[in-house]
Amino acid sequence: QVQLVESGGGLVQAGGSLRLSCAASGGTFSSYAMGWFRQAPGKEREFVAGIRWSGGSTYYADSVKGRFTISRDNAKNTVYLQMNSLRPEDTAVYYCAANFLGTTLTDPGLYDYWGQGTQVTVSS
Repeated sequence: QVQLVESGGGLVQAGGSLRLSCAASGGTFSSYAMGWFRQAPGKEREFVAGIRWSGGSTYYADSVKGRFTISRDNAKNTVYLQMNSLRPEDTAVYYCAANFLGTTLTDPGLYDYWGQGTQVTVSS
């Protein structure tokens, strides 16, 4: 059983930056592909970014390409999401998720474990 705990959310003005962290415990972190998803009020959960177990391949939603960067530190069992040039439409609860030996990273249904989420609010 893998436990995931997100942190780093908050309130920021448009154009600002935040760095989300997701700490994992209870499993072999390096065996999991990791993803970040978000869910805004009244909307479905959507893929934001994903990273393969080795960290060599990353994937992004078109809406965040060039602004967000996903990375991982397998020694610290942590995945990060650096968010720059934030926009009001980025406002959502952000979730990290773990996908055992995952290769397809964009489908939330393929993830095995989820964190509780952290709120990101971007004011205009």
